[in-house]
Amino acid sequence: VQLVESGGGLVQAGDSLRLACVISDGAFDYFDIAWFRQAPGKEREVVAAMRFSGDRIYYADSVKGRFTISKESAAKTAFLQMNNLRSEDTAVYLCAAGSMITPSSGYKYWGQGTQVTVSS
Repeated sequence: VQLVESGGGLVQAGDSLRLACVISDGAFDYFDIAWFRQAPGKEREVVAAMRFSGDRIYYADSVKGRFTISKESAAKTAFLQMNNLRSEDTAVYLCAAGSMITPSSGYKYWGQGTQVTVSS
């Protein structure tokens, strides 16, 4: 199973970005999906997570109301829409898939990450 993220870049505070994660596996519809981020010198943290059924969605307090996790089954792609970006959102963003135990654990498959840099 391969996960490939895209959509990162350098933006200004207040701008938006949409990250995409293509999952190359036919079991896409049965994967729980999460987006994590890791900033330099900080621990990796979960940003958003979603059960495969779509009926349970988690957001970190720091991104509630600004970020939205979604997926498109036909394209085997998960998305993270990020609005009103702040300098503290600067990090490498990683996509993860598998069987969620908690919003931050249980994922077997990981992407390589995409860099998001927000200038103030």
